[in-house]
Amino acid sequence: MAIEVRIPTILRSYTGGAKVVDGTGDTLADLLTDLDSRHGGLRGRLITDAGTLHRFVNVYVNDEDVRFLGALDAKLSDGDSVTILPAVAGGAFGFAAAAAISSHSISSQSVAAAVARDAVAAR
Repeated sequence: MAIEVRIPTILRSYTGGAKVVDGTGDTLADLLTDLDSRHGGLRGRLITDAGTLHRFVNVYVNDEDVRFLGALDAKLSDGDSVTILPAVAGGAFGFAAAAAISSHSISSQSVAAAVARDAVAAR
């Protein structure tokens, strides 16, 4: 089962710069585990220590927000498209996101620059 996953700029260092990667899994949790096996560290950027999606990360399956599809239990099918997007408010990451990212040796300036690049690319 192939599932296309769109990766935002801020996470492409985990995918060797790839904007899109393929993965497999019956649920979003399975997909993220599969992706992490090939792109180490990616799952940790999306999932909290408590095992839930970070609140500053939005994930969509075929343009539907996974929070309305069962979050990590959201069912996936062959050919689905998953999009990972950092949540933005007021044109910049929230303080929690910036703090979490900066604790992983990425500066808040890098985050802001990446968000700006993604916003321009999306236009």
